Amino acid sequence: MNFNIEVNNRQILVHRGETILNALRGNGIKIPTLCNMKELSPTGACRLCVVEVEGRERLVTSCSQLVEEGMRIKTHSSRVVKARKTLVELLLANHPDDCLYCERNGRCELQSLAVELHVRERHAQNKTFSQKLDLSSHSIIRDPSKCVLCGRCVRICNELQSVSTFEFVKRGCNMYIGTAMSRDLTFSNCIACGQCVMSCPTGALSERSNVDEVIDALNNPNLIPVVQVAPSISVSLASELGLKPGKDLNGVLNAILRKIGFRYVFDSAAAADIAVMETATELLKRRENGEKHPLISSCCPAWVKFMEQYYPEHLSWLSTTKSPQQVMGALIKSYFAPSYGINPAGIFSVSVMPCLAKKIEARREEMTTKGVSDVDTVISTRELVQLVELYGIDVQNVESQQPDSPFDIRSSAGKLFGVSGGSSEALARTLHYMNTDTELDNFKIAELRSSSGIREFKLTTGKQEFVFVVLSGMKSIHSFMAELINGNVRADYVEVMACPGGCVNGGGQPFAMDPKEIRQRTKSIYELDEADVVKSSHKNPVVKSVYDDFLKEPCGELAQKFLHTSYYKRDVLL
Repeated sequence: MNFNIEVNNRQILVHRGETILNALRGNGIKIPTLCNMKELSPTGACRLCVVEVEGRERLVTSCSQLVEEGMRIKTHSSRVVKARKTLVELLLANHPDDCLYCERNGRCELQSLAVELHVRERHAQNKTFSQKLDLSSHSIIRDPSKCVLCGRCVRICNELQSVSTFEFVKRGCNMYIGTAMSRDLTFSNCIACGQCVMSCPTGALSERSNVDEVIDALNNPNLIPVVQVAPSISVSLASELGLKPGKDLNGVLNAILRKIGFRYVFDSAAAADIAVMETATELLKRRENGEKHPLISSCCPAWVKFMEQYYPEHLSWLSTTKSPQQVMGALIKSYFAPSYGINPAGIFSVSVMPCLAKKIEARREEMTTKGVSDVDTVISTRELVQLVELYGIDVQNVESQQPDSPFDIRSSAGKLFGVSGGSSEALARTLHYMNTDTELDNFKIAELRSSSGIREFKLTTGKQEFVFVVLSGMKSIHSFMAELINGNVRADYVEVMACPGGCVNGGGQPFAMDPKEIRQRTKSIYELDEADVVKSSHKNPVVKSVYDDFLKEPCGELAQKFLHTSYYKRDVLL
């Protein structure tokens, strides 16, 4: 039921049951907030969204108050603006004055609020903050001195990611956000998905930068800098570089990376194609051996760490195929280098990834060869933007270029790894071909492209049927795993992406306040799939060359040595 309320002396139409904040936003009225998140129930913790309601003695938090018939609201009265300004001043009183050096300078919501409310001097006495800087993690830096206690990280980690790394500690003016037993982040149950970093309004949480390491390698004459680029990166950069959001910059990106100084530029989607071949063969072998449990995806390192922590007794269900990042990393030093007469020790292998967990994945002992990491360092999409700006590259005047051989061709199936459901769709195409020697009648699998959290698709290939189940994000992961373990869910392949929507919404992607931008990235990848000629991993000529010249066969002896891995139980404070 709809009705009108009065806001700032004019009538607006609202829906019964919605909050004042949502009603105002729906009518184009901006209300500041630090704690509110669309996916979660309101808390009113920051109180910056207060409005004045006629007849109420106190200001009302618009995020937690439902609209009522007859309401007369002032959103920017002198009383309201004064209250908001005081709140920001109090937050700044306990905030370090290092904006010029802060990772979030220019993208800090607290900084923006201070500008908006014209806060230009400190009125409150600051106190010394006792919590130390946490530099223990290879992926995330935690600076408690910059925390504004909005609770976003606590709630997104608990309610959306089902991990619960963060919690409120103590009460009143002594309250702070910490981990279990106040242990450093690397000793906690953090899976490094980076969604907390994406949600943090200040610089309290940020990625651990590897930009300096990359610059040093680029300027080292004794090293050959090689870079691989994840499938979702090319559709995630545009808005950061002043172009239309979601625009595919694949060819332009190759040229940019060469201008930065990388000797060889490879497309990780080609490695995704090889990963599909390995995973499909692995799944068929499990079917032949009569194994009843499903094969679970292993391309998301945050999800793998989650399994190692919470379900170690079922690690055998995980696919042993490495992620595309690590498949490419292994092939660069074991296949590309010898083929081109290059000493693998002289290669500095960099990957550009949308995910902060990839930084930890590259440092796993299982991802090394004779003690040397297959991928030397990982930078996020945001760090790549920093490099582009540092090297002063005019993106508007860069001509498109192709990746380097031998990983210069990819199928659109490999590109689909950037979205939730994409690896399942790529796998289905190749499974069908392996079983029938024919291609799918319709490459597009609509059931895997919906936005719901859990999706299911049944693939009939000849006389066999395969059931695919896809989880986007981990909001329902514990209940789903309980059903799967108890045999109440039938599945042959289960794909889990820790970040809702997949890698296009990864923790290392540009900060996108508008969900439409995430949807545009997804749409761009699907449009590439529609337009591409090579839509299946098994049709990629690079895949054929790698197996003919080096690996010989999927899941064979060499493939097991270089492209497969193992997992182990992680004991952490849960």
